[in-house]
Amino acid sequence: MNYHILKKDELDGFITGLAKKMKVCAPVAKGHDNFAFEEVTSAGNIALNYIPTILPPKKYFMPQREKLLDFDLTAGKPSDTANLEAEELAIFGVHTCDLAGIQCLNLVFSERPRDHNYLRRKEKIFIIGLECNNYCDTHASCALVGNHYPNGGYDLFFTDLGDRFIIHVGTQKGEELAEGMGLAKAAPADMAALDKVRDGKKKSFQNEIGVDPKKLPEIFAKGVDSKVWHDLGGKCVSCGNCTNVCPTCYCFDMADTVNLDLKTGARNRTWDSCQFETFAAVAGGENFREERAARQRHRFYRKFKYPLDKFYRAFCTGCGRCTRTCMAKINLKDTLKALAAESK
Repeated sequence: MNYHILKKDELDGFITGLAKKMKVCAPVAKGHDNFAFEEVTSAGNIALNYIPTILPPKKYFMPQREKLLDFDLTAGKPSDTANLEAEELAIFGVHTCDLAGIQCLNLVFSERPRDHNYLRRKEKIFIIGLECNNYCDTHASCALVGNHYPNGGYDLFFTDLGDRFIIHVGTQKGEELAEGMGLAKAAPADMAALDKVRDGKKKSFQNEIGVDPKKLPEIFAKGVDSKVWHDLGGKCVSCGNCTNVCPTCYCFDMADTVNLDLKTGARNRTWDSCQFETFAAVAGGENFREERAARQRHRFYRKFKYPLDKFYRAFCTGCGRCTRTCMAKINLKDTLKALAAESK
């Protein structure tokens, strides 16, 4: 695919033009070191240098609360009508860690039985990535899982070259938009500047825990009964913050709400968390993960073991959100270091 150039002082015109075609959401500052994706109509409020937002862009792909269908029993036999609230949407400024998170969700929801609400909503979302030229903060671990460089999953991808952006086109939709807005093609000097930025990242983005990522499956295979999980269980307060902000956590709960006529109602789904005590409870009072230590272990294995076995990729994107938001100060990188040390 092609590369295009957009001057920094032309960004506002780009966003304004895009907003005339569809709703545009981008990272916006929300106080000290807090950012959130929200609707914008110009580039004025967009944060180009930001640490990962409070919630990842997954909130646009799988809303926190979503009505799936309305049902009606008045006709003598059940009938239902599916609901899908989706609009044309562009998400600007998606970091590589969040692009990786969306790719993980795409894998999960494309499996049979496919989640048609997710897939149809995904088709209406135009993704514009934004490269991190510098490290976010000490909580990030994107270099460990290889998400500090772009690896697809976008329609357009912006890299800051100082006075301009170089834009990589990832899809046909992206090319049509770039050509429709009259973006100039990148010159050899622009490509050389991009190579220089990428070479500079090799020094600032390093493996954060000092362990070969290829050894993580082995480390977790040995760590099933590790005392690390008991230590985490003693700290964890089961608030669910870590899973709510995770780009790849996708568990949800379903509930049917019946109206007062006892014949009509709706089926809704909401985000759920494996860190809640009730999550693994089943009929008869059994709970397969009653202890907090077991729930913490499950969370880490869902990032570094199970998806590697099934999808051949880690479901931790290295964004650092779980560490930033943890009320008990549980640190993902410290946990991985402790596991690695114990496995030796």
